[in-house]
Amino acid sequence: MLRIAARRIREEGMERPGIADLMKEARLTHGGFYKHFSSRDDLMNQAVALALADGEEKMAHAAEAARDAPRSGLIDAYLSAGHRDAPGTGCALVTLGEATGRGSSDMKEAYEQQVRSYLAMFGAGPGSSDDERAEAMLTLSAAVGAVLMSRAVADPELSDQLLTMVAERLKARP
Repeated sequence: MLRIAARRIREEGMERPGIADLMKEARLTHGGFYKHFSSRDDLMNQAVALALADGEEKMAHAAEAARDAPRSGLIDAYLSAGHRDAPGTGCALVTLGEATGRGSSDMKEAYEQQVRSYLAMFGAGPGSSDDERAEAMLTLSAAVGAVLMSRAVADPELSDQLLTMVAERLKARP
């Protein structure tokens, strides 16, 4: 049920998946739902945390796959057509940012933890300089923004350009 909810909120947003729809997809009864969750808010808090954690695992794999240039590997994986075209399994920073900003403190803390994790992957770990931290923040912000916009525009060519041109510019930076 939790994985289903995590996927559905990335696809449809926080408001759309109703408990009845989620229960039907998970093949749970009404009573089965309340054995696992105290409320819809409880489910949403847990689903947001899971959706965010899923993205971190994928990014860690992308960095490992590009050992010689992990930053470029992260950029290429994040700013890919595959990521753009799969919001249900993609990074929840893109799909849940606005809703999380209006959400509970638990959601905000989970989102913040994910932001900090990505910043570390992009070079702003403990002991990093202000310049390294600023560069990581710029990279993450540009990547999240490019994916968000590439999903929102109608023109497929512009969508592709948002991904490729931002990736090229980010990889050209130190």
